[in-house]
Amino acid sequence: MDEIAAAAGISRRTFFYYFKSKDDILLAHQSGYMDALRASIMENASAGRPIEVVHQATLRLVIRLQAEAPQLFETATLLRQSESLRARTRGNYLQLEQVAYQALCELFPTKDRDGLRLASMIAVSPLRLSVDKWLQENGRLPLIEYLEDALGKWRTEI
Repeated sequence: MDEIAAAAGISRRTFFYYFKSKDDILLAHQSGYMDALRASIMENASAGRPIEVVHQATLRLVIRLQAEAPQLFETATLLRQSESLRARTRGNYLQLEQVAYQALCELFPTKDRDGLRLASMIAVSPLRLSVDKWLQENGRLPLIEYLEDALGKWRTEI
């Protein structure tokens, strides 16, 4: 903790003003994905139907994250080690759905809100499935391959 605070140019006390626990540090890392997903959705506005916009956005986001794959895998593994962190991670998926919903509402202002909410909920599920499988298989394949597989299965089943 001292090294992190020193690298940030702040005292340990100031560091813990912003982060109440070590768990909060790990979760703060994940919160950056919310903004990244929103930006990616807005960049993929021309992908077609709302659900395809979110699917293309998640693909692009995962491609961008591949550069930090080792750190991403380590962080995700740490987040699975305690029940409280697993619960908070599940909450982050709900936040991703909400971010997707809000972005879709901006992109498709005349569409039915319930339909957009449903689209956001459904569209985030392949990402969740792929991350779970990626972790279960210890990152054997790149995350993007798990996501592409999950999206393929989603399209087959829907």
